[in-house]
Amino acid sequence: MTKRLALLALLLSGCAAAPVAQAPAQKAHKDFLVLDTHLDTPLHFARAGWSFDGHHDPATDLVQVDMERMAAGALDGGFFAIYTEQGPLTAKGYADALAYARGRSDLIDSTLAKFPGKIGRALTPDDALRLNREGRLVAFKSMENSYELGEDVALLKEFYDRGVRLAGPVHAANNQFADSSGDKPKWNGLSPLGRKWVAEMNRLGMVIDASHSSDATFDQMLELSKTPLLLSHSSGRWAFDHPRNLDDGRIRKLAAKGGAICVSTIFLANMNMTPERAALFTRYEHISDLSPEEQVELARKWRELDKTQPIWGKADFERYMEMVLHVIKVAGVDHVCFGADWDGGGGLPGIADISALPKVTERLRKAGYSDADLEKMWSGNILRVVGEAQKAARE
Repeated sequence: MTKRLALLALLLSGCAAAPVAQAPAQKAHKDFLVLDTHLDTPLHFARAGWSFDGHHDPATDLVQVDMERMAAGALDGGFFAIYTEQGPLTAKGYADALAYARGRSDLIDSTLAKFPGKIGRALTPDDALRLNREGRLVAFKSMENSYELGEDVALLKEFYDRGVRLAGPVHAANNQFADSSGDKPKWNGLSPLGRKWVAEMNRLGMVIDASHSSDATFDQMLELSKTPLLLSHSSGRWAFDHPRNLDDGRIRKLAAKGGAICVSTIFLANMNMTPERAALFTRYEHISDLSPEEQVELARKWRELDKTQPIWGKADFERYMEMVLHVIKVAGVDHVCFGADWDGGGGLPGIADISALPKVTERLRKAGYSDADLEKMWSGNILRVVGEAQKAARE
């Protein structure tokens, strides 16, 4: 009997000493590949006395994305936009815009070339993954508005050769390709030239960006495109009923076709574009024409106006996350990404620049999203859509 008790004691002792299985540690925000699909930061690249890798005080500088902030927010890169202001739909208007777009593309290249050890150009998903492994930032190019192409869709090939991998047909006003969400219907969607634009985008393997498109334009591109669409910087209409935002029904259709909506911080409320703000915005869009002293004065006036007339009303980080969580619920984690419209009007109290990005991951964690979910939303879905467009073009 004594031997049996001794054996039982030994077995119980062994059970007590057995290690308890530990749940795998969750990734920190900095451990994900974090990309943003719409960075208007190139408008700062030609500023006098300004450097992409310098320190920029928010009190005296309006920039939201620089290398210092990228490190603070663990933003690994994204799509740097060639934005071309729209002028008249005339031969001269097109020629002027084309010259400007070429110059902006060159400016992006020359700026990146100053920091070869810190950032590199990406043309494919594999490039992005390689650069990340090397510890370098990732720079894709996009084109916001195709107005500069004039009536020659073959010019898309030139911008493809320049590295553009994402492009939208239209911006805030209707053009020769399509109706904009910010204008009254002219074509009731795509123009005949716009349909050719879609076909050429597919042929080249460029991703179609449906942000800024009217509902009818979105519907027709979704139907015509042989590859998934991306919305590089759009919010959900659930949060605020504005034509710039996408409604739940269309978000579901986008997801059903394999596309993704990269949620933005804009239009969660009406844009408070008073005459005073509009004047500041005009100067901001041409900030590279200002002297360093004028740039500081612009920032001072902008910050003062923010105190009494916030550009997006009462919208803040909490409202933003409510909208993000709703969009995820509607689209699913396979069809959501991020494009806050940094340096182009984005940013809210609590998420004023990209240094706040870890807060988004923290909030998504609290909502129950896993490492795998976050991998998809921060970059996986973007790279999948880019890869599908390129694969379809090869085949």
